Amino acid sequence: MTTTTPTTPTAPTTDAATTDAATADAPPADARALGLAHYAARGVLEQILARHGVTFQQQVVLRAAATAQTPPTRDGLVAEVRGALKADPAGIRTVVDGLLDKGLLVADGAHLPATDAGRELLAAVGAAVAPVGARIWGGIPAEDLAAAGRVLALVTERADAEFAVLTAG
Repeated sequence: MTTTTPTTPTAPTTDAATTDAATADAPPADARALGLAHYAARGVLEQILARHGVTFQQQVVLRAAATAQTPPTRDGLVAEVRGALKADPAGIRTVVDGLLDKGLLVADGAHLPATDAGRELLAAVGAAVAPVGARIWGGIPAEDLAAAGRVLALVTERADAEFAVLTAG
């Protein structure tokens, strides 16, 4: 009988030659290409988050609370996350409640600061994401990243304006 030893998958390495080959015939950027890139990167992040017992929305809400200059109120936190994710406020409130239940946020009067456990979770997720992000973004020339940043900022601004029109009272 033959036995096999399970192996741990390793991440592919990326260097300038692989990046050049992968992008040499890339079509111009459009909404589909942006969406595919978003979902590819988000899929990676969601796998890492799942290993830490949190969802994408939980991480976004927790990060917003942890990085606020002053502890946010529930309504302020919901508004900030709605602005970022374009998610339903009721769903965001449910996420906030889940973070309170997990002890990652705490009610301090009207404010909802992140707990030490919440900040530790964000640090652990950040440490797990960093090497993956380096492999994904590594080898892309600075001028390409700058151009992509400008285009994405403009697309975000325009999409936010369209969203505001579509959701206006």
